[in-house]
Amino acid sequence: MFQTRITKLLNIKYPIIQGGLAYLAYADLAAAVSNAGGLGQVTAMSLPSPESLRNEIRKVKQLTNQPFGVNFAIGQHGRKFDHMVTVAIDEQVPVVSVTGGNPAGVIDMLKDHPIKILVLVASARQALKAQELGADAVMVVGQEGGGHLGRSDTGTIVLTPHVVDQLEIPVISSGGIVDGRGLMAALSLGAEGIEMGTRFIATKEVQTHMNYKQAILSADEGDTVVIKRSLGTPARALRNAFTDKILSLEEKYGNDYEQLKAYISGEVNQKYIQSGEDSLGFGWAGQAVSRIHQIFSVKELMDSIMNEAEQIREKWSQKEV
Repeated sequence: MFQTRITKLLNIKYPIIQGGLAYLAYADLAAAVSNAGGLGQVTAMSLPSPESLRNEIRKVKQLTNQPFGVNFAIGQHGRKFDHMVTVAIDEQVPVVSVTGGNPAGVIDMLKDHPIKILVLVASARQALKAQELGADAVMVVGQEGGGHLGRSDTGTIVLTPHVVDQLEIPVISSGGIVDGRGLMAALSLGAEGIEMGTRFIATKEVQTHMNYKQAILSADEGDTVVIKRSLGTPARALRNAFTDKILSLEEKYGNDYEQLKAYISGEVNQKYIQSGEDSLGFGWAGQAVSRIHQIFSVKELMDSIMNEAEQIREKWSQKEV
């Protein structure tokens, strides 16, 4: 009932993609999303070795017979992703997504293989380049999103149709989307699917400290902040004592990476995910935390989104606005 070029491209029931979610997106979550009709993903670069990625992929295959993806967040890894991409090729994963860096290296490795390629972009220029390189679709993230963002302050509702109008390949909208209303808004803007990250954190399948999930449930629209802007790599996180410290250091030291690196690493993010202690690290989250009020199972969440979307479509068909 909600078929688009994205559902056909990825062979999925619903046009919903789960974000890469560093240190969170593993086999249980990926399989649950795929089983519920979307595209689940495993985060590759949070894993310690190629063999651990291979094991995670094989676990997904044991848990679902539906398509799934492997996400490569390559921004801080240079060409260290090559051996991990080789595993994805060897294991014949259906989909690979590339976020946080220049996708050319990954796309080049995949070009002779029947793997669909999604690329996360934050501007029309990046989207056009991804299309030129051979991406099958792009995911467009606006400033509302959690985790790493573009350097401009362009929001999802402006960026999505701007990119749609310039591309031939399908566009997936990301940033600030957590429910059926967000899905329908994205489709009305010309997108053919959505990607969600923050909303999937507050699900039963994600293994993280309950304090992180509770912080998402308790947060309002103003309870996230953008860190690392001074370094040119802005990223949105839940505001807590640790992000306040990061912002104070940015104000003091500007773009001096050496003064900031101990506070912004993936290891610090992982400490918070595991401990839930505000004094030890931070957790990524988008502005749409204000719309998240309950921890669902993945299936419950997906059913809720699609039921709400269908209700909206029926309302529109009756011309009741």
